[in-house]
Amino acid sequence: MSNATLLHRQPLYLRPDPARVLARPFNTSAEPRDRTPTDTSRVRHIVSRVLSLDPASAEHQLSLVVEHFQGRHRHLEATLEARADAMEAELAAHGTFSSTQRKLIGAYFLHEYSFEAVALFNPSIVTHPDQADAPPGGRRVILSLRAIGEGHVSSLTFRSGSIAADGTVAVDPAARLASIPPVQRRLAGELADCIEVEFERDEDISERVIFPITEAQSNGIEDARFVEFDDHGRKIFYATYTAYNGCAIRSELIETEDFLRFRLTPLKGSAARNKGMALFPKRLDGQYAMIGRQDNENLYLIRSDDLYSWGEGVALLEPQFPWEFVQIGNCGSPIELEEGWLLLTHGVGAVRQYSIGAVLLDKKDPSRVLGRSKQPLVRPELSEREGYVPNVVYTCGAMRHHDRIILPYAVCDTFCNFATVDIAALLRAM
Repeated sequence: MSNATLLHRQPLYLRPDPARVLARPFNTSAEPRDRTPTDTSRVRHIVSRVLSLDPASAEHQLSLVVEHFQGRHRHLEATLEARADAMEAELAAHGTFSSTQRKLIGAYFLHEYSFEAVALFNPSIVTHPDQADAPPGGRRVILSLRAIGEGHVSSLTFRSGSIAADGTVAVDPAARLASIPPVQRRLAGELADCIEVEFERDEDISERVIFPITEAQSNGIEDARFVEFDDHGRKIFYATYTAYNGCAIRSELIETEDFLRFRLTPLKGSAARNKGMALFPKRLDGQYAMIGRQDNENLYLIRSDDLYSWGEGVALLEPQFPWEFVQIGNCGSPIELEEGWLLLTHGVGAVRQYSIGAVLLDKKDPSRVLGRSKQPLVRPELSEREGYVPNVVYTCGAMRHHDRIILPYAVCDTFCNFATVDIAALLRAM
């Protein structure tokens, strides 16, 4: 059965919008993404120049900043103050400042960062925790997306939407504004490098951006694979993702119940030194379970009693068909069906072409493979070959809706498309 028979693409696309910007710390050194100023002499010179302005001139310059940028950021003047507060050590030598001077200095050490100017891709999808406005026979959903801006820095952003009874997907318009949440606390000890952040409740979910915070994440929070986890009746949303600092990677975990408050925790153990881990949506025989790739080629089943610590797994799948001869990996968390666990995979073939396939695992013993797609469900079409990274289709997570799989997927690491897959037809094809 061909993928054209199985896959039904929808005329719905999510594309990057360079007009959506964040207010980020500006560094006077050569690298604008750094979090704090390091060239203290230049900082001192800039501050001195601001302080040389007479009060009327300072007020005028601040009014220009507010006029030009007020509509582009929430709480702009508070953001300017907060930036000055973060520079307290550098400002101390200059004595006291008026409120206008502090805000103006904050403005000189901020810049706008177009966080999705380059790409908006690698989506995953879960049921929205609030189903108040769900369509009849449908449901509300949340999409997570990887956004890339200047310097190839990846952050995590979101969209809300809905699925109709017939599987038609609609995505709500993105808000014009975007913001980064303040860090509520940093945990130490066993949870060293663990970060907790919280967004404002009145922000639309599309405004919420989780930007790299720790040194391990400094170049990116990549490819979040969200899953709705059933913890003995309590619903928690977990997502594994790759933290990247420009040289090294590690797997980390996000957890949230409401998409307002998030905890980000590094994972421990030998398996966490790799990327592409995906959590099963519930415990198996009392243990947590993951699908991951530990050797750059094959997929493994990993079990653990500890959600934050993951050791070696057992070999599950290796490349078998030409479209995956280079390597295989998972495309999100396994989806529970009556017939077994449906695992979407990605395969890399000739000329580094990425395709999406499927595997059926035994429900009681997911180390047993019951079926496998010989041909990909999704491969780059002629209209889907050009972009930031050519010849790639990829997803970080699909979901079941009645008798269909709802599949958001990325095209060429640039934008997103949506498709549905008939479950019965897919099982027959494996």
